[in-house]
Amino acid sequence: MAEIDEVRNRIKNKSKNNLKTQKLNFKKKYVKPFLYKFLISLVLVLGVLIITKTSDEYKAIIKQNVYEKNFSFAKVNTLYTKYLGSVLPFKDLKLFQKEVKTTFNEELVYTEINKYNDGIKLTVEENYLVPIQESGMVVFQGEKEGYGNIVIIQQTNGVDLWYGNLNTVNVNLYDYVEKGKLLGEVSGNELYLVYQKDGKYVDYKEYIKEN
Repeated sequence: MAEIDEVRNRIKNKSKNNLKTQKLNFKKKYVKPFLYKFLISLVLVLGVLIITKTSDEYKAIIKQNVYEKNFSFAKVNTLYTKYLGSVLPFKDLKLFQKEVKTTFNEELVYTEINKYNDGIKLTVEENYLVPIQESGMVVFQGEKEGYGNIVIIQQTNGVDLWYGNLNTVNVNLYDYVEKGKLLGEVSGNELYLVYQKDGKYVDYKEYIKEN
C-alpha cells in the first residue's frame, strides 16, 4: 500500500509541475508579448497626442496626412503585423482559431472588358465568385449609385479598388483581407471595378491583365 501511495503522490506532483510549467509558458509566449505591444502602441499614441498639443506645425502635418489625404491603414497594418505580430492577442491559440472550411484561392477570370463610368465592366460567369486582387483593408461596404452593392479595399500598393454589382459579400468592414481569397458573389454576370489612387481615378490597364 505504501508503494502505491508513493506512486500516486509522484503522479500528483508531476501533474502539478506540468500545470505550473504550462502556466509559465503561456505567460512567456502570449501575455508578455501582448503587454509589450500594448505599451508600445500606448507610447506611440500618447506621443502623437503630446506633439499635436504642443506644436501647431506638427498638428497641421498630421491633419493633412491623415484626414485630408488618403491615409493607408492597410500599409500601417502590414508594418504592425511584420514587426509586432497580429493585432489580436493570443491569435495562435487553438481556442481562438476558427476551422477553415474553404480553400478558395483564385485569380480574376472574365470573358470581356468594357469601359463603365469611372472604371470598367467585366463580363463574368453567372453568379461569379470574386477573388480579391490585392491584399488590403476593407474601408467601405454598401450601396453606390450606378455600381449597386460595392466593397472598397484599400490595397497595400496604395490603390483603392472598388468591387461593384455584388450580390453577397464574404468580408466585413475593416477586415484585413488577402489576395486570392473570396470577396463575394456577383449579381448576374457583370462585375464593376474602379481603381482610385490619391483621390483620383486611374487607368485599369496598370493593374489588370486584358484577355
